[in-house]
Amino acid sequence: MNEPSAAAVVDARGMRCPWPALRLSRAMRAESEVLLLADDPQAAREIAALAAQHDWTVETAGEGCWRVAR
Repeated sequence: MNEPSAAAVVDARGMRCPWPALRLSRAMRAESEVLLLADDPQAAREIAALAAQHDWTVETAGEGCWRVAR
């Protein structure tokens, strides 16, 4: 997969929720934009809820891939 560039990449493939969201949250402390890779079916819902809490924007960058920015 040719992944779009981002300030940081968090590869949470193989991890079950809540780990992808926790890894994203930790990365967003230091970065203004993160590319998250996750294959848990619940990840999209967890990421959307976390982004709504923090007023982050979430953009789908492919299947199992999200670009999250402040």
